[in-house]
Amino acid sequence: MIVGVPAETFPGEQRVALVPAVLPSLKKASLEVLVQQGAGSKAGFPDAAFQEQGARLVGSRSELFSSSDIIVQVRSLGANLEQEPPDLELMRPRQVLVGLLNPLGDPQAAKALAARGVSGFAMELLPRISRAQPMDVLSSMATIGGYKAVLLAASTLPKMFPMLMTAAGTVTPARVFILGAGVAGLQAIATARRLGAVVHAYDVRPEVKQQVESLGARFVELPLESEQAAGAGGYARAMDEEFYRRQRELMARVMAESDVVISTAAIPGRRAPVLITRDMVSQMRPGSVIVDLAADSGGNCEATRPGETVEVNGVKVLGAVNVASTVPYHASQMYARNVSAFLLNLVRDGQLRLNLEDPIIRDTLIVHQGEVTNPQVRELLGLPGGSPA
Repeated sequence: MIVGVPAETFPGEQRVALVPAVLPSLKKASLEVLVQQGAGSKAGFPDAAFQEQGARLVGSRSELFSSSDIIVQVRSLGANLEQEPPDLELMRPRQVLVGLLNPLGDPQAAKALAARGVSGFAMELLPRISRAQPMDVLSSMATIGGYKAVLLAASTLPKMFPMLMTAAGTVTPARVFILGAGVAGLQAIATARRLGAVVHAYDVRPEVKQQVESLGARFVELPLESEQAAGAGGYARAMDEEFYRRQRELMARVMAESDVVISTAAIPGRRAPVLITRDMVSQMRPGSVIVDLAADSGGNCEATRPGETVEVNGVKVLGAVNVASTVPYHASQMYARNVSAFLLNLVRDGQLRLNLEDPIIRDTLIVHQGEVTNPQVRELLGLPGGSPA
């Protein structure tokens, strides 16, 4: 089978879905790889590097789509509104699409794929099981997001992070508060600690306290009932507005003492919960910085504007979007390893093996043979057979 790697078209996207290092393993599985010319150049992977590992280059996007049995992308239909109609028209029945498809955020894209007869696999829907860990693109990209968020904060904050003892006196360390201790939050904690900051962290799930403390941060415990905060797959679930109101009141005190706040709270397929009000921002010291990693899904901060930096009473709020793409070399490397592991599970001896008893295949398959197959997406589209509420 032939795997096609088109250039990404989302504005500012610098990643590529496969990198040269993973091609030998795909070749052993009888997969041939086609790469659109220049697809990896922004990430630091020139065309020659792909050719050295056995890939064939094609000049046009239409040629790549027409020649490929499987298309692998970073941002595909649903996650790339800029190119949905052109790419959709290039797809054909029984073609396989693998990538970030945002099916819970844009279920209409899944419906359009089904109409084309494409089999679409959404990498965001991988089950949280041990066998799927090598394929977990969300964790890979969140790792980069948490790391980069701290660097963005450090470059914006008018202070240094570490404590320094100099001839000019002692410089006190910056105080960093991390909201959300998922993969991004834990990586942010580790990075801020490496830079020498004093770090506090909060998560609605009390069971992550040990992980936070193992990285050298203090876990902020708020007197809230949160036993039901962990949802399916270990993600945080959405809580009611009264819970968030009380949570904001208690967090405001910690934020007022912080130089940097990094928020990472997101609910799959839902708008990010608003955890930080403008009033809470106003209580922080002028010069403080908020990096909102949930800006892509609306933001955890009331003042966040996706893709922009706004100032509220001297506090800068960074609406960080598509952060993983700003570290394109390693983001592409990690994403490619995830996708190649997925392909090796999907294809055996050069043939597509749709084993729907395998939860990795079953849960990620959103459209097949002209039908939307995923129960959650069907429910969002109002189709019969959706998952129960």
